[in-house]
Amino acid sequence: MTETSPDIKKGLAGVVVDTTEISSVNQETNSLLYRGYPVQELAAQCSFEQVAYLIWNGELPTDAQAAEFQAAERGQRELRPEVKALIDGMPQAGHPMDVLRSAVSLLGALETTFPHDDRSDLDKSVRLFAQLPAIVAYDQRHRHGLDPVPARDDLDYSSNFLWMTFGEVPDPVVVDAFRRSLVLYAEHSFNASTFTARVVASTLSDLHSGVVAAIGALKGPLHGGANEAVMDTFAEIGTADRAEEWLDVALARKAKIMGFGHRVYKNGDSRVPTMKAALDTLVEFYGRQDILDLYDALEGAMAARKNIKPNLDYPSGPAYHLMGFDTPTFTPLFAAARVTGWTAHFMEQQAANALIRPLSLYTGPAQRGV
Repeated sequence: MTETSPDIKKGLAGVVVDTTEISSVNQETNSLLYRGYPVQELAAQCSFEQVAYLIWNGELPTDAQAAEFQAAERGQRELRPEVKALIDGMPQAGHPMDVLRSAVSLLGALETTFPHDDRSDLDKSVRLFAQLPAIVAYDQRHRHGLDPVPARDDLDYSSNFLWMTFGEVPDPVVVDAFRRSLVLYAEHSFNASTFTARVVASTLSDLHSGVVAAIGALKGPLHGGANEAVMDTFAEIGTADRAEEWLDVALARKAKIMGFGHRVYKNGDSRVPTMKAALDTLVEFYGRQDILDLYDALEGAMAARKNIKPNLDYPSGPAYHLMGFDTPTFTPLFAAARVTGWTAHFMEQQAANALIRPLSLYTGPAQRGV
């Protein structure tokens, strides 16, 4: 490397740009940790509300803190008329992520608390946490010509989300699988959308602008669309006996097989076993062994040919499908969970801020005249 030829890290691969106390991956145990807690333990033992509190505050809540947080969240679940009108006016041919992005932008415009301090931003984070399920549920029902279902304050977060979407509270097996998915998707260090939110935070912009930018980053198929793509793959393959042939053709044309591989994990995505166990319960509950057979066939073929393991999106896609969510709604579900991590990182960035402004190596024409 010379002065005129700097060492360029494409995609910032391997570059450590800041510190964080929110999450990490312990490579020795292959565990994703939220504030030091293995995510699989949190998914097994904690409500999503408890996990959100942990991500924002650094510790799991006491009973009194949990009750206070629960009351604050449940009291803010209903959407304002302006947001409902926006969703009603959005083109149904557009992607649900477009609706989510626009609705969050409107929520930011409707905010009446403008100071960018920790208390104000935490309050805004809780409001977003409470209202994103209503946006996702309202949009799915609107696309099917169904009336919206009002939120209930007697249900926990996961149950209410499903109630607003489907008009009924499903069996506890379904609710528990959904809760686990939300916990697993809640946070993942400096991924593309989170880093986008931190870049916006570093300019001292407002929290909603950071979340809108993060939603835009998550919409990209290399980051957030993989769980949708998994179901597209399953539909294309059709049945388990066709998985190997399909994969051979896809690999021959150098297609990216969505739902497999992860830049961070060296020994497989640590979240997969928890989500796969949840998927197994759904397969049994709905009597859909065909889904599991196809899942296993493609996973086995990928292992044999490329030695690449699934990431979280691989089991979550068919799980959301079995629950009844429309495939284009899968990424908004991801966003509804990840808003906890995005907002925690936004606040962490501004608490010890430095403007994020990397350099670039110019490779265009030398200076010239007009």
